[in-house]
Amino acid sequence: MTARALIWFRRDLRLDDNLALVEAARDYDELVGVFVLSPRMWRAHDEAPRKVQLWLDAAEGLGAALEARGVALKVLRADTPGEVAAALRELCKALDCKAIYFNNEYEINEQRRDLKVAEMAADEGLHLRRFDTRYLTLPGSLKTAAGGPYTVFTPFRRRWAEALSAVEHRPLSAPTPRQRSALARDPVPTQLEGFEGGFDRALWPATEAEAERRLKRFVSHGLAAYAEGRDRPAEAGTSALSPYLAAGLLSPRRALAAALKANNGRLSGGLPGSLAGPSTWLSELAWRDFYGHVLVNFPRVSRHRAFKVETERLAWREAPDELSRWCAGQTGFALVDAGMRQLMATGWMHNRVRMVVASFLSKDLMLDWRLGERHFMQHLIDGDLAANNGGWQWAASTGTDAQPWFRIFNPDAQAEKFDPEARYIGRWVPELKGLSLKQIARLTPAERRARGYAQPMVDRGASRARVMAAFRALGLGDEAPHDAGADPNA
Repeated sequence: MTARALIWFRRDLRLDDNLALVEAARDYDELVGVFVLSPRMWRAHDEAPRKVQLWLDAAEGLGAALEARGVALKVLRADTPGEVAAALRELCKALDCKAIYFNNEYEINEQRRDLKVAEMAADEGLHLRRFDTRYLTLPGSLKTAAGGPYTVFTPFRRRWAEALSAVEHRPLSAPTPRQRSALARDPVPTQLEGFEGGFDRALWPATEAEAERRLKRFVSHGLAAYAEGRDRPAEAGTSALSPYLAAGLLSPRRALAAALKANNGRLSGGLPGSLAGPSTWLSELAWRDFYGHVLVNFPRVSRHRAFKVETERLAWREAPDELSRWCAGQTGFALVDAGMRQLMATGWMHNRVRMVVASFLSKDLMLDWRLGERHFMQHLIDGDLAANNGGWQWAASTGTDAQPWFRIFNPDAQAEKFDPEARYIGRWVPELKGLSLKQIARLTPAERRARGYAQPMVDRGASRARVMAAFRALGLGDEAPHDAGADPNA
């Protein structure tokens, strides 16, 4: 008699290097895939319509790829942990599945859902196997010498490299089950109510093949110059792989393997010349893991709480009109506006600019970082709770950043350093197209009005004094000498 198992796909919408899929194919003759639509939960989590559409497209492509290997993909709709558990139970009964396999997720609500499914499986006598493939290291597993969790990235990066050096991290090829299924696959909806519009399929093709193509192109043409190119938003200096990693169309181990090959097999070390790019990209993969560890070790960050508890006392301003101008890219600060408009147009923003716009909201406007975190999640195609929360708290000085709380990004100085020819600004702020940074800086209020461009929202000297006073009132320490990398007016 054929033994059949259910493989539950979540944010691992791929065949390549999918440990749950590989193990299920090894243990059982026949597999049935399942993808669960959870629109109410996705809305509650502020999942962006673009990102949900990417998931739907990816799941449809996954269904076709599974079908070619003899696996039928079934589609369920359930939102609460209890609903998901009940739906999976009924599917297992209907299809006579003896086991459920899946790769773990680590957010609080997802953990509660998976616990409910595990309880259901135990009650029903179903074999349940869970695997850890979302990150390169198991969140919560790396400890300091004192046995505690890491709260600073640099020592975490060293320990991360040591841990990976001690294990096998070769990606796994997609398996072919021993028995082809006679079941028909379910179609994945092309769209869900409440998640319509805003998805550019030409910009973000939702396929494993596209993820692989982008990885190969980046390694071949962008990785060597990544250390410098990643900071220049007008250039294609980043990998543009974040949406594919977030949706699981690309495994982090596949990305790691590519980086290691380019870095002569080394996981650490600030290497010179062309090797600086691979080493820097490895650090970005480590950052991704770091924020996953923070999410698990400090679950309060999943509950809209500050990592640094003492900063909960900050008196954030309430200024809805200013928030609206920031969201619309109408702050009057060119680099900030360019970034916000890029986000709205594409669902993605260059990482250097993400830091600038986040600093502007939380430090110059002194609006609660959680407002920006939510806006990003509602629009980013690569939105990820751990990374997005970590980045926002870093910018707001409420998070894990080891640098002083008085670091504030100067958007004009950042533009001079990283967009000196104003090409990025000119692309996304057409009111300023053709102007140099010096010409933009010299625009009079009347000239701004004539071009239809916003006046600067704040006097940066006054806004800096305001946020410095607010942080100083918390008693976090006085200003002191610090590294150049922590320039408070960077």
